[in-house]
Amino acid sequence: MRTVAVVQARTGSTRLPGKTLLPLAGRPLLLRMVERVTAAARVDDVVVATTTGGEDQPIRDLARDAGLACVSGHPTDLLDRHLMAARERRADVVVKIPSDCPLISTAAIDRVIDAYLGAPGDCDYCSNLHPATWPDGNDVEVVPAPVLAIAHAEAAREFEREHTTPFIWERPERFRLRNVAWESGLDWSMSHRFTIDYPEDYAFIAAVYDHLWTANRPAFTLEDIIALLDARPDLLAINRPYAGVNWYRRHLDELRTVGRHETREEPEDLKRSAGR
Repeated sequence: MRTVAVVQARTGSTRLPGKTLLPLAGRPLLLRMVERVTAAARVDDVVVATTTGGEDQPIRDLARDAGLACVSGHPTDLLDRHLMAARERRADVVVKIPSDCPLISTAAIDRVIDAYLGAPGDCDYCSNLHPATWPDGNDVEVVPAPVLAIAHAEAAREFEREHTTPFIWERPERFRLRNVAWESGLDWSMSHRFTIDYPEDYAFIAAVYDHLWTANRPAFTLEDIIALLDARPDLLAINRPYAGVNWYRRHLDELRTVGRHETREEPEDLKRSAGR
C-alpha cells in the first residue's frame, strides 16, 4: 500500500489572498503545513496539488525550491486534481489534506490512516470528519485510489467536484465508511478553530507558532497546543467569532448527511440577515 498525502493549495482565497504563502516561524505557511504532514509515520509521499493558473506559479516555484512534488490541475475541480496527483505519484491510497490546516495533528493523520489500513478490503472511505469531533483544522480523509476514480467518473454536481469527496461520504448505502473520533472524548469541532480562512485565523495560528515552534520540535503536538490555550485563553479568543464556520453552510439544501448543527454562518452574513 503506497499512501500519498495530497495537500491542495492555491493563492486565490477571497477572504485571505495568498494565505498559503504567509510566513509562519520564518517560512511560508504551505511549507510549515507540509512539515507537519511529512512527520506522520504512515505517509509515504506528499504532493502539492495546485492549479494551472498563472497566479499559482509562486506555489509551483516554492514546491520546486523545497524539493516537493507538485501537480497543477483544474482551478475548481479538486476531484480531478486529486486523481491526477494520485496517478502521477502512483498512490494506492490517497490522504486528502487541505493546505488551510497548518496546525494539523500528525497523530490525527496516522490514526485515520491506521483505521483505514486496519480494515483491509472493508473500507472505501475513512475520515475524522463524519461526524467531526477534532478541533477544526485537523481534517484527514483517506480514500483508496480506485474509489476516488469512481467518484471522478460519476460525480456530476459542482460541489461534489469542488470538495473532492462528498460523492463518496454522501452515499453510505453504496460506500463503506469509517470515522475516527477524537480519543479525548471531547467534541471541539465547532468551538476551536485551527484552520485559516480569515485574517483573525492567521493571527491565531501565527501566535501558536510563535509560542511552540522550534527547530528541534517543528511538529509540536495537539496536546502542546491545548496546554498553550489553557495557559493563554486570550489566544483562543482571537478567531472565536469564526468557530464553526465552514463550507457546509452554502450547501445545506443539497447535502443529505450534514445537519445545520454542523456549521455556522459567517458573522458578516448574520449582520446582513439582521439588517433585512
